[in-house]
Amino acid sequence: MIAYLSGGMEHADNDGEDWRKEITQWLNESLEHNVIDPAIESKKLITDNNAKDFRNWKESDPDRFIEFIRLAIKKDLDGVVRKADYIICLWDKSILKGGGTHGEVTLAYYNRKPIYLVNQLPITDLSGWIMSCATYIVNDFESLKKLLYNKYHNVNDRS
Repeated sequence: MIAYLSGGMEHADNDGEDWRKEITQWLNESLEHNVIDPAIESKKLITDNNAKDFRNWKESDPDRFIEFIRLAIKKDLDGVVRKADYIICLWDKSILKGGGTHGEVTLAYYNRKPIYLVNQLPITDLSGWIMSCATYIVNDFESLKKLLYNKYHNVNDRS
């Protein structure tokens, strides 16, 4: 099984790498699931396209910025639609100024991928659209781990 790790990057602390690293390790060790981590994929894109200053291009070279971000969008959405079996999404304040997470969740829903939403906003601030796209909503990663473990542990041994 492959999980796509959706969540804020552009406006997140450390580009959202910390929670992704932790849940990746748990998924690998506890469920033997692989992940698509857009934070890692983004670093590869940056290296492959000599784009370490891409965030500066937003003002200095908008066309170049847009072209680069479109590469990231294509890669991310391909991961959601064609490669992932399910989505884990951290929904916190870092997504409020972005757009990618909203799009990934919507596209996953449209393509009937299970969406495990870790909501860390007050329920009144959770978008009705996103809430309705989610298959499961939990408030923390410990609850997510229990849910995933119960659903997927020994899934290959079930008859």
